[in-house]
Amino acid sequence: MNIHEYQGKEIMKQYGISVPRSRITFTVEEAVQAAIDLGCEVIAVKAQIHAGGRGKAGGVKITRSLEETKSAAEAILDKILITKQTGPEGKVVNQVLIEEGLKIEKECYLSCAVDSTTSTVVLIGSPEGGMDIEEVAEKTPHKIFKESIDPAIGLQQYQARRLAFNMGINEACLQEAAQCIMNIYRLFMEKDCSMVEINPLITTEEHKVVALDCKVCFDDNSLCRHPEILKYRDLTEEDPREVQASKYDLSYISLSGNIGCMVNGAGLAMATMDMIDHFGGAPANFLDVGGGATAEKVKEAFKILISDKKVAGIFVNIFGGIMKCDVIATGILQAVNALDLDVPLVVRLEGTNVELGKEILKSSWLDVITVNSMAEGAEKIVALVNGKGVVRDERLN
Repeated sequence: MNIHEYQGKEIMKQYGISVPRSRITFTVEEAVQAAIDLGCEVIAVKAQIHAGGRGKAGGVKITRSLEETKSAAEAILDKILITKQTGPEGKVVNQVLIEEGLKIEKECYLSCAVDSTTSTVVLIGSPEGGMDIEEVAEKTPHKIFKESIDPAIGLQQYQARRLAFNMGINEACLQEAAQCIMNIYRLFMEKDCSMVEINPLITTEEHKVVALDCKVCFDDNSLCRHPEILKYRDLTEEDPREVQASKYDLSYISLSGNIGCMVNGAGLAMATMDMIDHFGGAPANFLDVGGGATAEKVKEAFKILISDKKVAGIFVNIFGGIMKCDVIATGILQAVNALDLDVPLVVRLEGTNVELGKEILKSSWLDVITVNSMAEGAEKIVALVNGKGVVRDERLN
């Protein structure tokens, strides 16, 4: 789960990490009043959306008067902001953070994440703060420094000091920066984060270490342990279909193609998408019904799939273990009858109660093409959405 910058800073303050004074605002009038209350010579007006690259896209403006603050808020609020991470459709800015300007001495980069290659938590630092870290890693990899954390003993003080030194922190701020790194690691572990990033982490002319911008993401599977984090969820920033799917404990991911995919299990989802790609198609999404779905959940899954206007055909690929094929077939029948499905539907069922599942589909005489393998199904649905058609007497074989 992603949260906004201002929410991440609220959590960081709880862990003793310094952040600039600020206030979240929803109107131009609130923005101006917040600037008056902060009483600073320099004010930053920052769009709050779940995407990076806001500065380069015009979503962060530095102002030096109330008039400039007002103009900046007017230019950002309620507008669509398009960044490298939003895609061409962009995101509507519903709120702006009004933040005090600081006298920056140095900018650097700091993050904490899980290293999938070593299955450990890793801290990443660089003296190149305020820049795209991927670009730094590509052009100047020697400026990226890592500290892998032994899960048995946790982050050690000497590692934090070494990383702070490699980030180019001056001697006057070194101890405070090392403590900031220790605090970031503690936040990461205690809140079950998937990533904590501060870019830039700055030192000021007053020798303070401050998180000027941040991104905090949480492991969705851990949210049941953190009701205090769930309150930060902003549904307006999420795909409505993903929100609807989560209400039924379904996993839905939106993609850019035109074939809707319903599967059970993440591994089968990956294999299904690879197979569609192999035959020249592109998935519009995939919806994982998991291992314990009911017929009602399958029906809801169909509703979510076809609500995506890009979907020109649906491929159901189920390998029944705990999930029973007859339950899937019953859900398909209910969905097609209720939703007046107007796109091709290819179904591959295998596993528990497969013969019963096929019999349910056959007895309904639905306009469904059943297949006996994943490859066969992928090839047929790609042909259908590309207008090549298939032999109709293959229905319900």
